[in-house]
Amino acid sequence: MNYLENDAPERVVKMRKAWATGDAIRDAGLTEPGTIEKFRDISYGPHGEWNLLDLYLPKNAAPKLPVIVNIHGGGFFYGNKELYRFYCMHLAEFGFAVVNYNYRLAPEFHFPSPLEDAAAVLRFISANAECFGLDKANVFMVGDSAGAQLVSQMACILSNRDYAGLFALNLPTDVTLRAVSLACGLYEFPPSSEVEEGIFTDYFGDASMLDDPRVKVLDNITADYPPAFVFSSYCDSLYAACEPMAALINERGGRAVSRIYGAPDRPEISHVFHVNLKLEEGEKANRDQADFFRSFSHC
Repeated sequence: MNYLENDAPERVVKMRKAWATGDAIRDAGLTEPGTIEKFRDISYGPHGEWNLLDLYLPKNAAPKLPVIVNIHGGGFFYGNKELYRFYCMHLAEFGFAVVNYNYRLAPEFHFPSPLEDAAAVLRFISANAECFGLDKANVFMVGDSAGAQLVSQMACILSNRDYAGLFALNLPTDVTLRAVSLACGLYEFPPSSEVEEGIFTDYFGDASMLDDPRVKVLDNITADYPPAFVFSSYCDSLYAACEPMAALINERGGRAVSRIYGAPDRPEISHVFHVNLKLEEGEKANRDQADFFRSFSHC
């Protein structure tokens, strides 16, 4: 999906191109593993290329696999499944079916479009579990940066009936979210910088959305919130949000663990470092989150 030339504000176009250049450098030289079976460009919703997903399955796997759904990052305005294919195939190597998908981005679309798309992905899993050997009773979600915020919100919607009632998402009743992994995320609004202010306006449309009860995710976390693996790095620009998020989930009666990777003098281990498969610390974080998921998988 080439959204880099879309009719978006010049500021957004420049940031999209700059971030794409950085991600291309990050992934240069990587190759897709031959141990993974790939099903590409499957339509899961009505919005064309915005609603395509890839599904990755480890070859010679068990007849029914636990499922990881990846919600990519990118400040709600950037990113697609192609940029996350190496990372998601790596997750599949841990023994999971992995759903890697595009969703509608700002400013072309506004809140709650990404949440509607996430719900559509869950409906896809429900409808296609038998065809692909997916264990819809063992579903997990991972997300980084803005994707972590979206995962945190979906976890709240799926665990709090009153909060879910504020949305019209048509969620499947036979898909069970067992646990989530929140990486390098920002979990609370309002924005605290000019960059975040621009991102907020692009995503929500206008500042009045701060008063919308649907935006108050943290207020709606309950003891039923799924177990959460919350992690960051010392040189992550959103480092300060990690441990308070885990602490809040625990204070509300849920279960969360937090991990900080790297070191203050390791700037290469920075924001969304775990998506960089060339970093040893990224490999460790990905293995840790896979182990966390396994500990909450139900037979």
